[in-house]
Amino acid sequence: MTSSSSEHPQIPLPLKPIPGSYGFPIFGPIIDRYHYFYIQGRETFFRSRMAKYNSTVFRTNMPPGPFISSNSKVIVLLDALTFPILFDTTKVEKRNVLDGTYMPSLAFTGGIRTCAFLDPSETEHSVLKRHFLKFLASRHHQFIPLFRTSISEMFDKLEKELQNNNVANFNPISDYASFDFIFRLLSDRSPDKNFSSEGPGLVDRWLTMQLAPLATLGLPKIFSCFEDLIIHTFRLPFALVKSAYRKLYESFYESSGSFLDEAEKQGINREKACHNLVFLAGFNAYAGMKVLLPILLNWVGSAGEELHRKLVGEIRAAVKIDGGITFGALEKMSLLKSVVYEVLRIDPPVPYQYAKAKQDIVIESHDSAFEIKKGEMIFGYQPIATKDPKVFENAEEFVGERFVGEKGEKLLKYVYWSNGRETEEPTAENKQCPARDLVVLMCRVVLVELFLRYDTFTVEGTRSSLGWSVKVKSLTKA
Repeated sequence: MTSSSSEHPQIPLPLKPIPGSYGFPIFGPIIDRYHYFYIQGRETFFRSRMAKYNSTVFRTNMPPGPFISSNSKVIVLLDALTFPILFDTTKVEKRNVLDGTYMPSLAFTGGIRTCAFLDPSETEHSVLKRHFLKFLASRHHQFIPLFRTSISEMFDKLEKELQNNNVANFNPISDYASFDFIFRLLSDRSPDKNFSSEGPGLVDRWLTMQLAPLATLGLPKIFSCFEDLIIHTFRLPFALVKSAYRKLYESFYESSGSFLDEAEKQGINREKACHNLVFLAGFNAYAGMKVLLPILLNWVGSAGEELHRKLVGEIRAAVKIDGGITFGALEKMSLLKSVVYEVLRIDPPVPYQYAKAKQDIVIESHDSAFEIKKGEMIFGYQPIATKDPKVFENAEEFVGERFVGEKGEKLLKYVYWSNGRETEEPTAENKQCPARDLVVLMCRVVLVELFLRYDTFTVEGTRSSLGWSVKVKSLTKA
């Protein structure tokens, strides 16, 4: 048996049994599923059990349960100290756990297990991820100019829609810009006009069929039984999106010669490399930006004019000194960096992490130790873990300056959005997001572009199980 790394002094903590139960077979998981989706909702589901057991570690079932997943039992982690065990691949396994207690049909990924479903102990994982990291590094000089082109068009469209309708729906415009950027970054040319317009819809359909068992449509509760039967009880067939996936695959295959040629040099089959590229572009990159950019705009927009004024001053001064939006200018913007990290802390775009114990493990929270047996599934709900009040002051509040200065930078090790600590680096041997630095960069560039154009802005955000839907109410030009 091994112990997880502890961040408090080496004082022996009492070893306690993990509270909670799974209920009767079949019925227990279904009851928990109804509470999670329809009776309590996601946040209350976890917080109520945390209060009931007076513990940030407990047992429960996670959706989808019967009859999609064969085993829905998990051990939940909801504090900043136990959560990092999910990243320690010497103690936990990440094989086929991307979507939690079930895995979508391999038909959705061309009949192969893509890199995201591989454990670092599998040789293929290291080969594929090393290729991803090397390819992204080769495009490093293109990040800012390509992204600025896409988001400049995004802001132009927002302005036009706002002028015509007095309000602008951010999400569809953001989706289009995200897809445009990702395709141009990962391929050798811009998408043609037809594919550019239909691309986001193709990816959305493909994603929906895989992730439907983990979401709710937000229908009135009277329809909950019907919805639960349709999307939470049986797998949705790949046949419904086969043509959409084929279009995505063929477009990337024809347009991404550089990526595929280099993959072949690394000994990766060209077709397998392309299926991995589609997954990287659609599931990892586009889906991530689809969720993250509305989160970013909602929190920064809701923070108010005082923060906007400070960001305007810092951004415009740094850009003026460096003569443009450069990596050097971005590094001078300490408040901007802090704001981005605070968004990623308070509302991480990927709220769930899963892993399976490779061996018997003892984990330590702030006040207790718990034993996890080999083979048990571990689940971390990040939006609560990264609002741990014993780590962050005013943890439930958005504090733009939280990560400024030496004291603030020490807290970055508790920012976990990328499936790893913000103070650690993605490597071929871990499961941290290979585009971690690119995502942070994109968030910074969005805000720089925004506050070079506008002095302040207002938004109205609505949250659902599918993420934030954001409407831009005003843009005050600089």
